[in-house]
Amino acid sequence: MAINLRPATSADIALLEAWDEDSVVAASDPNDDWDWTTEVLGLDGLEQLIAELDGQPIGFVQITDPLNDATRYWGDPQSGFKAVDIWIGVPEARGKGYGRAMMKLALARCFADPTIDFVLIDPLITNTQAISFYRRLGFTFLEKRWFGADHCAVHQITRATFEQGHLNENTQSFDL
Repeated sequence: MAINLRPATSADIALLEAWDEDSVVAASDPNDDWDWTTEVLGLDGLEQLIAELDGQPIGFVQITDPLNDATRYWGDPQSGFKAVDIWIGVPEARGKGYGRAMMKLALARCFADPTIDFVLIDPLITNTQAISFYRRLGFTFLEKRWFGADHCAVHQITRATFEQGHLNENTQSFDL
């Protein structure tokens, strides 16, 4: 079995809308109201990806480049970092290691750019399961921060930690 990431297209909008209504996905981001048509079809600075397991969609990855992000979610434009958001939309695909594979591929994409020094994630402070997941991958706590109504625990992984963790040996797909 292999996990790969591909660009989201307009054909994925109905699927993304359905996944966004899943109780587990919604609980991880309760105050965000995604406009999938706008998100998928072109907001600058956002790379929207579908994670597939053997060709079947199972999840979503968003990579944000804050220098070009029209939403300014991460504040004023800064260089040297990207941010990642991931979730698994298919309930039967959770708890099987696919999230780790998805994050590995997302980090490899981010660090393929030699100007990127670190990657940020922003789980809710109350989402202890996600925080534990990210820490097992090598992310470290950076700060507590409010994003709108969401109180988040911002974590980062540096290029050095990523490279030392040998998470980047295969950047095209991840075989399970």
